[in-house]
Amino acid sequence: MRELTAKFPLRIDKSSIVWDYPTMTITADSKKRVVIPWVKPGDVFACEQQDENHFHLARLNPPPPPKKMTRAQVRQAIKNSKMKPMMPWDELRKLTRE
Repeated sequence: MRELTAKFPLRIDKSSIVWDYPTMTITADSKKRVVIPWVKPGDVFACEQQDENHFHLARLNPPPPPKKMTRAQVRQAIKNSKMKPMMPWDELRKLTRE
């Protein structure tokens, strides 16, 4: 017995040295949807099919929201806009009113 303990020290857990990484089974519902527990609502993923039974999911980071325009920038954009009335308001009122 001592010869065995010299080669293999006693272990408390009495299990193998190699640990198995936990795996998770995800099942699709009738609408072909799956629920991934660590995903937040609104997350977007790119899905690539590696082969018939393997898929690769990669989370896509959304672009940062655009900066808000200042009041002066908004006024300048309105002034430079191509959407300008082609006739004066009085003439438009005459055409649209009875």
